[in-house]
Formats: sequence, structure tokens, C-alpha cells
Amino acid sequence: MGQVHRPTGGDSGARSPGAAPAARGSRLLRLGAPSVAAAALTATVALCMSLVAFGNITDFGTNQQFVRHVLSMDTTFKDPDLMGRAIESPALQDAAYVAIIVWETVAALVLLAATWSWITGLRRDAYDRARAVTTVGLVMVLLLFGVAFLAIGGEWFAMWQSSDWNGLDAAARYIALAAFTLLVVHLPGVRGEAAGRT
Repeated sequence: MGQVHRPTGGDSGARSPGAAPAARGSRLLRLGAPSVAAAALTATVALCMSLVAFGNITDFGTNQQFVRHVLSMDTTFKDPDLMGRAIESPALQDAAYVAIIVWETVAALVLLAATWSWITGLRRDAYDRARAVTTVGLVMVLLLFGVAFLAIGGEWFAMWQSSDWNGLDAAARYIALAAFTLLVVHLPGVRGEAAGRT
């Protein structure tokens, strides 16, 4: 019989006892990376906007009434100095509502595309495209809820005066979520393609 050779510690097939825990720890650290947080927040805003758009399309009448009441200013204090701003034409009110739904839908699609870009970017440590697409979608959300709801609806049409048709709190929540996500997406730790290879 020939001599039996035992594998030595230098055998390439041998694994050290700490290798598996180290790999698991590395994966956990990766889950805590700013890029993963940016991806998760982008997906969250994308889901919210998708549900908002879906709700307005499938339950058209509910928020149609909201927009009509805000634009007609019929539940405000009805100050004569402000009522000249009211839009009472149902056609113009509905056109404004449809424009809001279209904007919401496009923003949702952009953010869904951004989410996919983050998912593919995480595999390659390349986030420039994801960051750019996310920024477009988030700015759309900020314009919708900041300009259309807070500024135009809240101030121009005095929505803050209405106790029945007041969307300022909801708008503020979406602005806060979008703004926070935008900050995380642009953190220095969320590396771009060039920085990711240094």
C-alpha cells in the first residue's frame, strides 16, 4: 500500500473556521451601507406614489371632490378679498385634477425606474444613474406637494382655512419623505461609478 497523505493547512480546499461568520458579517455591513438605505428609501417613495396614483385613478370621484372644493374655495372663510381667486368651472377643476394624476403617475414611474437602477447598481457598485433618476422623481414629488398643494392650494386658494377639505398635513408628510430621501441619496457615502472604483 502507498503512503497516505493528509491534507495540510495550506490546502486550497481547506476553510478556516472564521470564514463563514466573516462573510456573514460582511453581508450585514453591506446592508447597512448608505447606498442600500438610498435604494430602500427610493423604493418606499416609489411605492407611495404608485399607490397614490392608483387610488386616484381607480377611485376618481373621491379626490375629484377634494380638488373641486379647494379650487372653488367654498369651505374657506369666504373673505371677499380672496374669493376672486376661486375657480368655479367644473371643466377647469377636473382638468387640474387630471393634470395632478398624470404628474403623480409619471413621478411614480420615474421612481420605479430609479428603484430598478439602484437594484442593478448595488451589484456593480455603480450608483450615478440611480442617483440621477431618483433625483428627477423626488423633485417631481417635491414640486407636486410643495408647489401645487402647499403654495397654490394652501396659500393661493386658502386651503388652510378649510376644516373639511385640507390636504396640507398629507402634503407635508410627502415633502418630508421626499426631502429626506433626496438628502440620503446625495450623501457622500453613496458612491458613484468613479468613486466606487478608487
